[in-house]
Amino acid sequence: MSDAENLYSILSTTRSIRRISDKPVDNATLERIMQAAVWAPSGGNRQPWRIIAVRDRDLKQQLGSLYAAQWALYVDMNMKRVEGQPQEIIDQVSKGLAVGTQLAESLVDVPVVSLFVFDTREVFVTDGNLGRVSVVGGASLYPAVQNLLLAARAEGLGGVLTTLISSVEPQVRELLDIPEHWGVYAMVPLGYPKGSHGPLRRAPLSHMVKYDRWTD
Repeated sequence: MSDAENLYSILSTTRSIRRISDKPVDNATLERIMQAAVWAPSGGNRQPWRIIAVRDRDLKQQLGSLYAAQWALYVDMNMKRVEGQPQEIIDQVSKGLAVGTQLAESLVDVPVVSLFVFDTREVFVTDGNLGRVSVVGGASLYPAVQNLLLAARAEGLGGVLTTLISSVEPQVRELLDIPEHWGVYAMVPLGYPKGSHGPLRRAPLSHMVKYDRWTD
């Protein structure tokens, strides 16, 4: 398989893995994955982020408790949103949430919980005055998460980008001794999948990409 074919194979099979085995991840493999994250681009090459790779069981237990509480609120909100909908839709939403609940309840057994934090003094926002949700700041942060997930896939591991942990940032900062001017922006449980990697379900290219101008 050529380099291009190998790359496209990885890109097209890097699924969100929420069912993760407790099989240990050796240090050499973990460091290769983390190095891939470090290679991610950022504005001005400032690299305003860090990863705290949590392997200590007690810390994972406490992170899991914080995350599970937020996940329970998220589940409740989503189930209320589909009240009165056809049972098929309710069942579909419930099934999807159940996988996330399983992850929330078993975070302590995941080999590595990768917590992504960022220096709030080093992220520059250029879309803060447009009267909409600001997203530009993430351009210097989330490429590192994607690099990590792609490298994990290449190594036969998997993970999933989660962000609910950000809502309890003060507690996480205290738990992991994170300096005050650093914020929490993502958490990626990382390990060997219980299931398998596989083809992604995405909208067709023709729906997602426009050439020259917006067209329906």
